Amino acid sequence: MDFSNIACWIWPLIAGVVCGILGYLLGRLFGSSKEETTTHDTYDYKADLEACRKKTASLEADLEACRTKLKATPPPAAPAAASTTASMASSFAAGAATSETVIANTNTSAPSPSIGIIGVPFDAAAAKGVYGKKRIKEDDLTIVEGIGPKISELFHNHDIKTWAALASTSVEKCQEVLNSGGKRFEIHRPGTWPMQAEMAALGKWAELKRWQDEHDYGKA
Repeated sequence: MDFSNIACWIWPLIAGVVCGILGYLLGRLFGSSKEETTTHDTYDYKADLEACRKKTASLEADLEACRTKLKATPPPAAPAAASTTASMASSFAAGAATSETVIANTNTSAPSPSIGIIGVPFDAAAAKGVYGKKRIKEDDLTIVEGIGPKISELFHNHDIKTWAALASTSVEKCQEVLNSGGKRFEIHRPGTWPMQAEMAALGKWAELKRWQDEHDYGKA
């Protein structure tokens, strides 16, 4: 047997076996490490996904709670709006009343009578000197332009029997007296009657006569 030839082929055989064993061991080692790494990465990914889902569910619950609270809360601006509207309506009504008062005062073209005046003693001679042949009786309401015997009777029925009493009566009250007599008295305009009665009560006959000549208001 030639031992030199055996050495030539046995050493490569031994080297091949050793390399095969080393390759197998290295393959198992790296394969196990890769599998562990893959399993670890997959576990971490699933954990993160689960955490995100829980966070999303929590946020959705908070959002729903906010919506429910918002629906249950009444709007706070309603009382203020109602108060503002009422204030505007009150201001408008006050402005309208002021406008009506101004228009009424303009249409009457006469000053307002004094309230609760006290007349002077009646001077028949002074009255006759201004009115001439016309006889003037004390507290005769028909001296007022627009008041006749029937309207004078209406005022007497309401306890307004003197010039001073008529001078202290408001225009609204005069209109109420007229209304008590029926529709036929609605054509009369009592806006200047208290003013005329005041001049008569104070004995201002010349002023009263001049005013009556300049203003032809409705007669009874």
